[in-house]
Amino acid sequence: MSKTITVITGTVGEDSHTIGTRLLSRVLKDNGFNVVELGPLTPPEEFIDVAKETAADAILASSLYGMAEFDLADFKDKCKEAGLKDLILYLGGYLMVGRHDWKEAESKFKALGFDRVYPPEVNLDDVMKDLRTDLRAKGKL
Repeated sequence: MSKTITVITGTVGEDSHTIGTRLLSRVLKDNGFNVVELGPLTPPEEFIDVAKETAADAILASSLYGMAEFDLADFKDKCKEAGLKDLILYLGGYLMVGRHDWKEAESKFKALGFDRVYPPEVNLDDVMKDLRTDLRAKGKL
């Protein structure tokens, strides 16, 4: 990468599952990204505050406890209010409680403003490819 790209990772809301974000953070670092790891139980507002403080290019958040819709209902709007309208937003995990079609969850979170939405079993190489594509599209790579 010609410019160091800063990404924020963490587990949103009252979720304490961290293995996925730790793996993601390691892959991001191995691919040359500057990673700010927020860890578990991170309020949505903290993602935004840290993204502003670090001039982050992307937030890659996870949620495995099924309450992401509650935690992130107005997240994109809050990012815009904070002056982060060009921030790339990714979300992955078990995002909704109960059985549902994955396409339903993906559509729901894309409608909330997330650029990419991934199931828990995502291939992290695919995430890296998508992130580079989205960074190029925004002129950040």
